[in-house]
Amino acid sequence: MKLIVQRVKNANVKVEEKIVGKIEKGYMVLVGINENDTKKEADYLSKKLINLRIFEDENKKMNLSIQDVKGELLLISQFTLYGDCSNGNRPSFTTAARPEKAEPLYDYFCKKCSEKLKVEKGIFGANMQVSLVNDGPVTIVLEK
Repeated sequence: MKLIVQRVKNANVKVEEKIVGKIEKGYMVLVGINENDTKKEADYLSKKLINLRIFEDENKKMNLSIQDVKGELLLISQFTLYGDCSNGNRPSFTTAARPEKAEPLYDYFCKKCSEKLKVEKGIFGANMQVSLVNDGPVTIVLEK
């Protein structure tokens, strides 16, 4: 499982020109699920994400978690995080989980995160347009 975490001032996701998820201060997270991922990886990364300290404290040090600043999460499924371009110029997605496995695990990950924070999300498998104001910019990759 792979997460691309962007600290944002705000973010939203649209499907067919309609906003389906919107947050203010928090993280916009792209969520990639590998064919070998299980609930174990989702549990580990949900905890890691919620406790990740990349918000600045009063001394301008990245020392506060999203819970500390009462932030929100926008979680977007993105199988292309497992695109492999090592052979040629067209990515291969053979290591990305198939939708029948990925969607329930993505839903499980979202549910785990929502136990601690407000979570908004995109629509699994849809063509989505994501807009955000990256704060910093700060972008972190988490993987398990």
